[in-house]
Amino acid sequence: MLITTELTPNPSTRKFLPGTTVMEAGSRDFPDAASAEASPLAEALFATGDVEGVFFGRDFVSVTAAPDIDWAGLEIDVVQILLDHFVSGAPLFRAGSAGGIHVAADEDASYDEDPADAEIVAQIKELLETRVRPAVAQDGGDIVYRGYKAGTLFLAMQGACAGCPSSAVTLKRGVENLIRHYVPEVEIVEAV
Repeated sequence: MLITTELTPNPSTRKFLPGTTVMEAGSRDFPDAASAEASPLAEALFATGDVEGVFFGRDFVSVTAAPDIDWAGLEIDVVQILLDHFVSGAPLFRAGSAGGIHVAADEDASYDEDPADAEIVAQIKELLETRVRPAVAQDGGDIVYRGYKAGTLFLAMQGACAGCPSSAVTLKRGVENLIRHYVPEVEIVEAV
Protein backbone atom coordinates (compact mmCIF):
# COMPACT_ATOMS: atom_id res chain seq x y z
CA MET A 1 0.00 0.00 0.00
CA LEU A 2 1.25 3.45 -0.91
CA ILE A 3 0.16 6.46 1.11
CA THR A 4 0.73 9.77 -0.62
CA THR A 5 1.13 13.02 1.26
CA GLU A 6 0.01 16.44 0.09
CA LEU A 7 0.70 19.87 1.51
CA THR A 8 -2.34 21.97 2.37
CA PRO A 9 -2.73 25.75 2.52
CA ASN A 10 -2.46 25.33 6.30
CA PRO A 11 1.26 24.87 7.04
CA SER A 12 0.43 22.92 10.20
CA THR A 13 -1.68 20.35 8.35
CA ARG A 14 -0.85 17.59 5.89
CA LYS A 15 -3.29 15.55 3.82
CA PHE A 16 -2.65 11.80 3.60
CA LEU A 17 -4.23 9.73 0.82
CA PRO A 18 -4.20 5.98 1.54
CA GLY A 19 -5.54 5.06 -1.91
CA THR A 20 -8.71 3.61 -0.40
CA THR A 21 -11.98 4.89 0.98
CA VAL A 22 -11.60 6.30 4.46
CA MET A 23 -15.27 7.22 5.07
CA GLU A 24 -18.13 5.88 2.98
CA ALA A 25 -20.20 9.01 3.63
CA GLY A 26 -19.66 12.32 5.34
CA SER A 27 -16.59 13.37 7.27
CA ARG A 28 -15.44 13.37 10.87
CA ASP A 29 -13.46 16.02 12.70
CA PHE A 30 -11.39 15.28 15.81
CA PRO A 31 -10.27 18.72 17.05
CA ASP A 32 -8.56 17.30 20.15
CA ALA A 33 -7.42 14.04 21.73
CA ALA A 34 -10.52 13.77 23.93
CA SER A 35 -12.78 13.60 20.87
CA ALA A 36 -10.69 10.77 19.36
CA GLU A 37 -11.83 8.02 21.70
CA ALA A 38 -14.45 6.93 19.12
CA SER A 39 -11.74 6.01 16.60
CA PRO A 40 -8.72 3.76 17.14
CA LEU A 41 -6.99 5.44 14.19
CA ALA A 42 -7.54 8.99 15.47
CA GLU A 43 -6.50 7.88 18.94
CA ALA A 44 -3.25 6.36 17.60
CA LEU A 45 -2.43 9.58 15.75
CA PHE A 46 -3.01 11.70 18.87
CA ALA A 47 -0.94 9.22 20.91
CA THR A 48 2.20 10.44 19.14
CA GLY A 49 1.94 13.53 21.32
CA ASP A 50 2.73 15.70 18.30
CA VAL A 51 -0.76 15.86 16.79
CA GLU A 52 -3.28 18.61 17.49
CA GLY A 53 -6.11 17.63 15.12
CA VAL A 54 -7.29 14.77 12.88
CA PHE A 55 -9.91 14.88 10.13
CA PHE A 56 -11.35 12.00 8.09
CA GLY A 57 -12.65 12.76 4.61
CA ARG A 58 -13.97 10.43 1.93
CA ASP A 59 -10.55 9.35 0.68
CA PHE A 60 -8.10 11.16 2.92
CA VAL A 61 -6.94 11.80 6.47
CA SER A 62 -5.76 15.29 7.41
CA VAL A 63 -3.44 15.62 10.38
CA THR A 64 -2.61 18.89 12.11
CA ALA A 65 0.71 19.07 13.94
CA ALA A 66 0.98 20.66 17.36
CA PRO A 67 2.78 24.04 17.49
CA ASP A 68 6.55 23.93 16.95
CA ILE A 69 6.49 20.32 15.69
CA ASP A 70 8.64 19.59 12.64
CA TRP A 71 6.78 17.67 9.96
CA ALA A 72 9.94 15.84 8.86
CA GLY A 73 9.75 13.40 11.76
CA LEU A 74 6.02 13.46 12.33
CA GLU A 75 5.20 12.57 8.72
CA ILE A 76 7.08 9.27 9.06
CA ASP A 77 5.12 8.41 12.22
CA VAL A 78 1.78 9.33 10.66
CA VAL A 79 2.41 7.29 7.51
CA GLN A 80 3.39 4.28 9.65
CA ILE A 81 0.23 4.56 11.76
CA LEU A 82 -1.92 4.89 8.64
CA LEU A 83 -0.21 1.92 6.98
CA ASP A 84 -0.68 -0.24 10.06
CA HIS A 85 -4.34 0.71 10.25
CA PHE A 86 -5.32 0.27 6.61
CA VAL A 87 -3.23 -2.86 5.94
CA SER A 88 -4.68 -4.60 9.00
CA GLY A 89 -8.25 -3.78 7.96
CA ALA A 90 -8.98 -2.40 11.42
CA PRO A 91 -12.29 -0.56 11.85
CA LEU A 92 -12.24 3.22 11.61
CA PHE A 93 -14.60 3.55 14.58
CA ARG A 94 -15.19 1.51 17.72
CA ALA A 95 -18.45 -0.37 17.94
CA GLY A 96 -20.95 1.23 20.24
CA SER A 97 -24.60 1.52 20.95
CA ALA A 98 -26.79 4.11 19.32
CA GLY A 99 -27.65 5.43 22.77
CA GLY A 100 -24.25 7.01 23.21
CA ILE A 101 -23.94 8.50 19.74
CA HIS A 102 -24.76 12.10 18.92
CA VAL A 103 -24.17 13.29 15.40
CA ALA A 104 -24.56 17.02 14.99
CA ALA A 105 -26.89 17.80 12.13
CA ASP A 106 -26.14 20.65 9.73
CA GLU A 107 -28.84 22.66 11.45
CA ASP A 108 -27.47 21.90 14.91
CA ALA A 109 -26.90 25.55 15.72
CA SER A 110 -28.44 28.20 17.91
CA TYR A 111 -29.76 30.19 14.95
CA ASP A 112 -33.55 30.16 14.87
CA GLU A 113 -34.16 29.94 11.15
CA ASP A 114 -37.26 31.50 9.71
CA PRO A 115 -39.39 28.87 7.95
CA ALA A 116 -39.92 31.46 5.20
CA ASP A 117 -36.21 31.10 4.39
CA ALA A 118 -36.51 27.37 3.54
CA GLU A 119 -35.92 27.94 -0.18
CA ILE A 120 -32.87 30.13 0.48
CA VAL A 121 -31.45 27.53 2.89
CA ALA A 122 -32.01 24.78 0.30
CA GLN A 123 -30.13 26.81 -2.33
CA ILE A 124 -27.27 27.46 0.09
CA LYS A 125 -26.99 23.77 1.02
CA GLU A 126 -27.03 22.74 -2.65
CA LEU A 127 -24.19 25.16 -3.46
CA LEU A 128 -22.18 24.03 -0.45
CA GLU A 129 -22.61 20.36 -1.40
CA THR A 130 -21.89 20.69 -5.13
CA ARG A 131 -19.40 23.54 -5.42
CA VAL A 132 -17.80 24.45 -2.10
CA ARG A 133 -17.25 21.21 -0.17
CA PRO A 134 -15.50 19.38 -3.05
CA ALA A 135 -13.08 22.30 -3.48
CA VAL A 136 -12.37 22.53 0.25
CA ALA A 137 -11.87 18.74 0.46
CA GLN A 138 -9.05 19.06 -2.08
CA ASP A 139 -7.21 21.08 0.57
CA GLY A 140 -7.83 18.46 3.27
CA GLY A 141 -10.77 20.05 5.01
CA ASP A 142 -14.50 20.54 5.04
CA ILE A 143 -17.01 23.32 5.47
CA VAL A 144 -20.26 22.68 7.30
CA TYR A 145 -23.55 24.59 7.26
CA ARG A 146 -24.48 25.85 10.73
CA GLY A 147 -27.36 28.24 10.05
CA TYR A 148 -28.85 31.16 8.17
CA LYS A 149 -30.57 34.14 9.73
CA ALA A 150 -31.46 37.59 8.44
CA GLY A 151 -28.97 37.61 5.55
CA THR A 152 -26.10 36.05 7.51
CA LEU A 153 -24.84 32.56 6.69
CA PHE A 154 -23.00 30.70 9.45
CA LEU A 155 -20.42 28.08 8.44
CA ALA A 156 -17.87 25.99 10.32
CA MET A 157 -14.45 25.12 8.90
CA GLN A 158 -13.02 21.68 9.71
CA GLY A 159 -9.85 19.67 9.10
CA ALA A 160 -7.02 21.53 7.39
CA CYS A 161 -9.26 24.58 7.03
CA ALA A 162 -9.76 25.04 10.77
CA GLY A 163 -7.06 27.37 11.98
CA CYS A 164 -5.55 27.83 8.52
CA PRO A 165 -4.09 31.31 8.06
CA SER A 166 -5.82 31.61 4.66
CA SER A 167 -9.22 30.28 5.78
CA ALA A 168 -10.59 33.76 6.45
CA VAL A 169 -9.65 34.79 2.91
CA THR A 170 -11.14 31.60 1.49
CA LEU A 171 -14.33 32.17 3.43
CA LYS A 172 -14.73 35.84 2.52
CA ARG A 173 -13.36 36.05 -1.02
CA GLY A 174 -14.18 32.57 -2.23
CA VAL A 175 -17.18 31.14 -0.43
CA GLU A 176 -18.96 34.40 0.35
CA ASN A 177 -18.60 35.71 -3.21
CA LEU A 178 -19.82 32.43 -4.72
CA ILE A 179 -22.81 32.13 -2.40
CA ARG A 180 -23.78 35.80 -2.80
CA HIS A 181 -23.59 35.46 -6.58
CA TYR A 182 -26.11 32.61 -6.66
CA VAL A 183 -28.13 33.48 -3.54
CA PRO A 184 -28.33 37.29 -3.34
CA GLU A 185 -30.28 37.10 -0.08
CA VAL A 186 -27.00 36.16 1.64
CA GLU A 187 -25.33 39.39 2.67
CA ILE A 188 -22.47 38.06 4.79
CA VAL A 189 -20.80 34.76 5.68
CA GLU A 190 -19.55 34.24 9.23
CA ALA A 191 -17.30 31.48 10.56
CA VAL A 192 -18.44 29.80 13.77
